[in-house]
Amino acid sequence: MKPEKMRVKIFADGADKDGMLEMYKLPYIRGFTTNPTLMRKAGIKDYRAFAKEMVRLIPDRPLSFEVFSDDFREMERQAMEIAGWGQNVYVKIPITTTKGEPAYELAGKLSHAGVQLNITAIMTLEQVRGVLVKLSPKVSSYISIFAGRIADTGRDPLPMMAAAVELLKIVPSAELIWASPRELLNVFHAEAVGCHIITVTNDVLKKLKLVDYDLVQYSLDTVKMFFEDARSAGFSL
Repeated sequence: MKPEKMRVKIFADGADKDGMLEMYKLPYIRGFTTNPTLMRKAGIKDYRAFAKEMVRLIPDRPLSFEVFSDDFREMERQAMEIAGWGQNVYVKIPITTTKGEPAYELAGKLSHAGVQLNITAIMTLEQVRGVLVKLSPKVSSYISIFAGRIADTGRDPLPMMAAAVELLKIVPSAELIWASPRELLNVFHAEAVGCHIITVTNDVLKKLKLVDYDLVQYSLDTVKMFFEDARSAGFSL
């Protein structure tokens, strides 16, 4: 199945300006997410200037920018500022502080104040339930479960994601994100369980051209790659 025919919305995950604009040209990329780690890797020094520039360049698709305080009061202040950068902006709030304090109350306060949220770094259904009951049913929000990181622990994330899809039905304004995918197949996993959104890095997105690619030809391509690399390296026995 080609991405443009899928129900799941594909969001590009990254903080490289050129990469984001490259993805913006693709009609099946329905939104964008960032985080402080990605911004640091991209060498961004001025958080506010970068975010405002991207809102200007990508005005018609959702953009998520994260608060970076560990104090609820300061998180709220940052969230209100970030929300003011554009109507398509979603404010990313971590599900807990670094001390493990749940951010449920803050998420509820911001949601009822009209702030579009992306509640991030969720890894349990208890966290999903805890934040869902606080959200405004009138304000759009994203519930971001890090399915890829769950899989990194040896657990199958599919049952949890399927259960979360059902839980979100109590708040129709909330959408479920399959976050931190590890491979292109995860896009199809997200589609199969009815997940609303999946965030995908540019490296994985570039593999979309391989969807439905002939496996015999792919085998041949791989053999040719090994042969050419060995020759280029000048290997001999």
